[in-house]
Amino acid sequence: RFAQVGVQDEATAAQLRTWGAEAAVVQPGVDLARFTCTPPPSCGDFHLLMASAPWTPAQFRTKGVDALLAAAQRNPRLRLTFLWRGVLAEEMARRVAAAGVQEQVQVIDAVVDVNQVLAGVHAAVVLAETGSIVKAYPHSLLDALAAGRPVMVSRAIPMADYVARTGCGVVVDAVTPEAVAAALATLVQEYAARQAAAGEVGRRDFSQQAMVAALGAIYQEVLSTRRKAE
Repeated sequence: RFAQVGVQDEATAAQLRTWGAEAAVVQPGVDLARFTCTPPPSCGDFHLLMASAPWTPAQFRTKGVDALLAAAQRNPRLRLTFLWRGVLAEEMARRVAAAGVQEQVQVIDAVVDVNQVLAGVHAAVVLAETGSIVKAYPHSLLDALAAGRPVMVSRAIPMADYVARTGCGVVVDAVTPEAVAAALATLVQEYAARQAAAGEVGRRDFSQQAMVAALGAIYQEVLSTRRKAE
């Protein structure tokens, strides 16, 4: 019954087409005016931001919090900032202490200016064992790209295809400390190129204007098809 279905990634659009539906890709947009591209921190440590906090205890594992803490245990030069939601904050503090990485981890459980937080990190990360527990294009990663910060994203998340194609970050093959460490090593080694790509595509592909234009193109195509049919 649908004239067109708008989805955020090409893989979903391709699947819908195999089922006989007309599908078009509409990538999400953010307010670029909220973000500024600043030079990354010049300290010797590498600083990651995770702003996709768990809602349930099980998501400490499935959203990669445990894997990131374990990666910090192995790499004393890794710094982690977590933006929290006021949920499971005590449990997070317990896990950080159990891992012995209190000096490497900052948990911000308050409303903050994300642009200011991004200015103090090198990259942003979202991990997930399955694509069903996060958005296809997580907003925290779009914010990072808008601020010129490259991203780390799990292969299970649809945005991974975009990241791999554009080079604006690295894809993490699994939600494990080993996979996180491998992806992090690649990102550190190739940081200049990945950051440059992030600065280019973030403001080119994820503006609100680009999103509205893509939606408008769908409506124009549907209306044009119907007029021809009449």
